[in-house]
Amino acid sequence: MLLYDWGKPHFAFLDMERTPKMGRPAAHDDAFAAPPDAHAGPVDTETLAAHAQKLSQLNAWFEIALNNMARGLSMFDAERRLIVCNALYREIYGLPEELTLPGTPFSRILAYHAANEGAANTIEELRRQQLWIEHHAQELTHGRTFTHTQYLKNGRVILVTNQPLADGGWVDIQEDITERTLADERIGWLARHCPLTEIANRFHICEKLQTEIDRLKPGGCLAVHIVDLDHFKHVNDTLGHAAGDAVLKAVAKRISAIVRDTDFVGRLGGDEFAIVQTDITSPEQAAGLARRLVATLNAPYRVLGSSAGIGASIGIAVAPEHGLSADALLRKADMALSRVKGCGRGSSCIYRPDDEAMASERVVIEGDLRAAIERRQLALVYQPILDVEAGVVTGCEALLRWHHPTLGSISPSTFVPIAERSGSILEIGAWVLHRACHDAVGWSAPINVAVNFSAVQFAHGDLAALVAHELVSSGLDPARLEIEISEAALLRADPRTFEAMEKLRALGVRLVLDDFGTGFACLDYLRTFIFDKIKIDRAFIGGMAERRDSMAIVGAAAGLAKALDIGPVAEGIEGLAQLNGVRETGCRQVQGFYFCRPVPSDEVEAAVAQCLAKLEADTAAA
Repeated sequence: MLLYDWGKPHFAFLDMERTPKMGRPAAHDDAFAAPPDAHAGPVDTETLAAHAQKLSQLNAWFEIALNNMARGLSMFDAERRLIVCNALYREIYGLPEELTLPGTPFSRILAYHAANEGAANTIEELRRQQLWIEHHAQELTHGRTFTHTQYLKNGRVILVTNQPLADGGWVDIQEDITERTLADERIGWLARHCPLTEIANRFHICEKLQTEIDRLKPGGCLAVHIVDLDHFKHVNDTLGHAAGDAVLKAVAKRISAIVRDTDFVGRLGGDEFAIVQTDITSPEQAAGLARRLVATLNAPYRVLGSSAGIGASIGIAVAPEHGLSADALLRKADMALSRVKGCGRGSSCIYRPDDEAMASERVVIEGDLRAAIERRQLALVYQPILDVEAGVVTGCEALLRWHHPTLGSISPSTFVPIAERSGSILEIGAWVLHRACHDAVGWSAPINVAVNFSAVQFAHGDLAALVAHELVSSGLDPARLEIEISEAALLRADPRTFEAMEKLRALGVRLVLDDFGTGFACLDYLRTFIFDKIKIDRAFIGGMAERRDSMAIVGAAAGLAKALDIGPVAEGIEGLAQLNGVRETGCRQVQGFYFCRPVPSDEVEAAVAQCLAKLEADTAAA
């Protein structure tokens, strides 16, 4: 039976357990009893008794069957009065006994149900109920079965099937579909959300983005941000995937807390998130949100009892300026993100038209990098390192160069990050080590050779075994090989990195901390591990002539190194003023264009002579 709730159609069933057996007619009205035939002669008492007993048994079976149905049932006659109902009908709706008696008007049951579901007890409400009853009766006259879904106040969901009867009445069947509905809702939710972070997934992000684009008014704009987590793989590798999942959930909460209610947050997959920023007035507003996001996401994470340090890089595209489709905006935001990664990560930028060319170039570079060694496109050049007080060249740093057949010379700052992301840095790094060791053995002067190693190389494979193999293969004295590792690599604090460094030291090679002063907690690294040298970053050397603070920083770094019995090296010396400045700070070892540009291996001896001549001339002039 359909019951009314003035918003969603409701249905209910009546219990059969009360009434002369809950909806069963009394004995004198028994539908199964045939009246005696006046012309049939004397009635056989035993036959009547047997017949009555059989009818009673049939009624009992009928009641048992009716009240053990898995669905509620109610039946009404043409006068809209209850004929019969079962127990489940009453239980679903909590109907009182007096409303489950045969003959109860449908309107009374409807009024009770409407009040129970929160309807007001007013004349207007009663009129609405009566109009609804008339509409329901009209639907039944069409002679076809129809269904409605009813959502009860207690949370149950009931599917009601209405079946008209030939005499004008009807039968209602009520099925509790609450669990099925919840399962369907869960499936629908999962189709649009990430179950881990409980925010939108890629499909839902694209869906929402396109909807908001279509709603843009003239003069309006929106932005889509793609957020990539820096060093997230390191969290998984060192702390485990459970910690990685905890970080992802924490990131989702931080992003959701900083955006407005009108913005939309989702996870594109892996460690990439997206924000649809609606109703903005300019790209600068999008840039402002990105800066706040970077600052918020760069703060440390405490997960599973450990500290996890990650960062965030963000690429932004703006509609309608950069496109009017979700695919176009996401693609251009991703291009802007690639530019951020190429510039060192940890910041944000908005898409520019030249990102298209840069993205195409990156694809070409990544594809050609793997074949660059076989095609002999890679080469090493060497830049001398001098001890200006002793007046000698102590070694040369091996620097990688790539001459692409169509793109020309490609800077290492461009292709090395791409090689690290693609994994080809492992093959390239092994080649660099092999070539540098064999080149150094051929130099007449027994000077050192310094080789840069990527954090990726420390994190994958047995680096110490590779170095040991190349030392044996080339015959190079281990004491002549210097391994340079940047502070950025140590930021990951990977136990495997420090384990590899211990093994390298055991081989007898020298360890150098590169780019000193540019990382975080660099002093802590000096306490954690003993280095043979630290190289003071060229960013401080370059400003020494103009800025006293740069001079002070270089002097502090050099003094600290000497106090720890570590040799400081000033790199990036390009003029006499810088050379004199680092000399004042007590930094003895230097390298830079002032003395010599990097040269191929077969020109190292000439370069060493040039550097010594330059140093002698400067000393004489002083």
